[in-house]
Amino acid sequence: MTDPATAKSREWDSTAYHRISGPQFSWGQKVLDRLSLSGEETVLDAGCGTGRLTAELLQQLPRGQVVGVDLSQNMLRSAHENLLSAEPAPGEENRGRVRFVAADLQDLPFAGCFDGIFSTASFHWVLDHDRLFRSLFVSLKPGGWLHAQCGGGPNLSRLLGRVAVLVRAPKFRTYLGDYKDPWVFADAETAAQALSSAGFVEVQTSVEPAPTHFDTAKEFSEFVAKVILQRHLERLPDVTLREEVLREVTSLAAEDDPPFTLDYWRLNLNGKRPS
Repeated sequence: MTDPATAKSREWDSTAYHRISGPQFSWGQKVLDRLSLSGEETVLDAGCGTGRLTAELLQQLPRGQVVGVDLSQNMLRSAHENLLSAEPAPGEENRGRVRFVAADLQDLPFAGCFDGIFSTASFHWVLDHDRLFRSLFVSLKPGGWLHAQCGGGPNLSRLLGRVAVLVRAPKFRTYLGDYKDPWVFADAETAAQALSSAGFVEVQTSVEPAPTHFDTAKEFSEFVAKVILQRHLERLPDVTLREEVLREVTSLAAEDDPPFTLDYWRLNLNGKRPS
């Protein structure tokens, strides 16, 4: 039986995420633009979320197939609704070409199945990158490729530095003082070593800045609450404390130049399974 706390820690407000994840969508489109596809491949979308980028990937594979994998049931339900239940003709153009699977990226239920693996904004949520990359490697066909991007390097260091100070206050320390961040932001060198150790060749990694600006305090606060700090906020027992955390980080961000800007950095990951 799945522990309720563990199940909760996997879940997202997928409706809100689909609405406000414009930055992730924009970054993912750039990764898609770098793919060179014949249109017939079978591709794994690793960490497919609500399927916004899965739909874009499908357009590049008119004779191919996509399997979208995510650990969140909410995300998978949204992806299914967005791609297979669309009006007016309920996703008929996608039926048979896309399916969605609930699975842990560290323990994928595939072996030698995919011509390629595409992923954005997901791998930093997987704490064991050695296990992750071995799982991805096994899932590829010989000669298959990996093109991915996730948070890396000094990603969100300004925001997270502020959160680290904030949680030391007595009213938050009880709930967050010993909490370990749910991400790993590897640097390019560490990621390259992990990919090579998993068996990948032609490995290329790099880190690039992706500062992300919001027009209003409300937009900034909602994004931080739903995309970045949702796991932290879940640990706080009442809405008053959660609102206080968001109010404090938003107030500090208002003083930045430019205001309401998140210091995102993206880690690019490319490699191949030997033929």
